[in-house]
Amino acid sequence: MLSIRDVSTPEPPESLDEAEAESHTPTAPAYARAGVDLDRDEGFVDDIAAITRPTMRPEILSPVGGFAGLFKAPERYKNPIFVACNDGVGTKLKLAAELERYDTVGIDCVAMVVNDMIVQGAEPLVFLDYLAMNSLDPERARRALRGIAEGCRRAGCALLGGETASMPGVYQEGDIELVGFGVGVVDRDKVIDGSTISHGDTILGLASSGCHSNGYSLIREIVESAVNAGKAELRAEDEDLNTTLASALLAPTRIYVKPLLNVLRDFSIKGMIHITGGGFIGNVPRVLPNAVRARIDPDSWPRPPIFGWLQQHGEIPESEMLRVFNCGVGMLLIVDPSLEVEIIERLRALGERAYHVGTIEAREPDEPPLFFERGFIEEDTSGD
Repeated sequence: MLSIRDVSTPEPPESLDEAEAESHTPTAPAYARAGVDLDRDEGFVDDIAAITRPTMRPEILSPVGGFAGLFKAPERYKNPIFVACNDGVGTKLKLAAELERYDTVGIDCVAMVVNDMIVQGAEPLVFLDYLAMNSLDPERARRALRGIAEGCRRAGCALLGGETASMPGVYQEGDIELVGFGVGVVDRDKVIDGSTISHGDTILGLASSGCHSNGYSLIREIVESAVNAGKAELRAEDEDLNTTLASALLAPTRIYVKPLLNVLRDFSIKGMIHITGGGFIGNVPRVLPNAVRARIDPDSWPRPPIFGWLQQHGEIPESEMLRVFNCGVGMLLIVDPSLEVEIIERLRALGERAYHVGTIEAREPDEPPLFFERGFIEEDTSGD
């Protein structure tokens, strides 16, 4: 295993692959025979420096060669509260390994963490990753880490460090594990916790890029069945999807951080909900006070075609689609209805597709916290 990565190391060799190809005598030959080549693994740390450097922020204080990363809160925060969370890519990694495409799952790794963080109103500051495989494959690891660095760039956070582990006997050849950890900051009086959500508030939805990183155990089962039956081909163009099935399924999770931080500077948002594992039913109730419920119209936004493909080929009922997947909406905002139009206009100007998808209502004790009702919101496709 490798320790916290040094982000201030010299530039890596111009041709790392050529250097790796040269024969060398391991300094720990018995360990190398067991599957862990310390010389190769430790040398890879230097290669990471060029990948992480563009993500650095002025708050990073890490010295060269440290065992941990150091950072401070930006000075503009008067009473900073730190927000920490972690998540992983999950079984989407199995599909990525099958298709030998590792760059987009690095973005997923960051997105799953920072999208959870922004719902508290927090600005992501630093990100750390855990990357593990049977035996370090430098090229696969580089592609995954470039994706992580790109995710950090999209979120505006620094890739402070991480762990790269060779674990023979734990992971099979070709397997890869990606987990992320992040820390963000928000002023104490700006923390968003849903406590002010009340009857009459409006629910806005932000479009997803696809399945994001949830439901892939079910997705892989549906795809395997369709491929084996000759009804689908991962790498072939699909007219209904307007791309290949592989590309639709590996589309990286959308990162909502920068547009939402922009909105938060000028508008009050009462609550935010990341539609992650568990779909709408598993996530919407997490932020609602006991006295209210959410009424959502699942016809009020356009669904990416991949969800129709999965529903058709998997014969999945609508209720389960909403229980497992984001179905085209990756983030919900709960706002005062007087701010609806301005916030939607701002989000669309920032490149987001935003929709009025529901409302907050008073809740009786015996009522569920989430209720779906089709067609109660007038159709609005101007954000497409």
